Amino acid sequence: MPFTPYHFGPSGFLGLALRKWLDFPVFVLANVVVDIEVLLFHHWPMHRYSHTLLIGAVVGAVWGIAAYPLRHFFEKIMQLLRIPYQTGFWKMVVSGVLGVWLHVVTDAIYHWDVRIFWPSKAKPLYGLISQGWVKAICVAFFFAALILYTIVALSTPKGNQNIRKNQN
Repeated sequence: MPFTPYHFGPSGFLGLALRKWLDFPVFVLANVVVDIEVLLFHHWPMHRYSHTLLIGAVVGAVWGIAAYPLRHFFEKIMQLLRIPYQTGFWKMVVSGVLGVWLHVVTDAIYHWDVRIFWPSKAKPLYGLISQGWVKAICVAFFFAALILYTIVALSTPKGNQNIRKNQN
């Protein structure tokens, strides 16, 4: 994507819709974590190793593990946002991996330099749909995520958002 915020539409919508199986904050923030590579390396190609399925899985798993000690902080944030939240170690790890993969797949369609199947040089997703359509779909998912968030927040009784369940 031209900018990381475009990724928040699809990740926000899927994270909310699949929050029973995904850790919402870990899944959404995986889209920021993966772009640290782009921020650190300002030379071409910008999308290198973390923008592959192989290394991206490692980045996502490390992010999920690193986020595990933050689970109580995430719980408080989700409570403020009125989003039901329950998590566990493996849920966070899987959410990190899947969040990075969503980002990588989206970027593989949009950016010419993403080699999703590295070390192979194949770029089977690049140009699958136009860059304009990718942006439009991401924006549409953003609005869908806002609608879904409104439904979730309004249907969650205040103070009763979080179900304490250790899944470790």
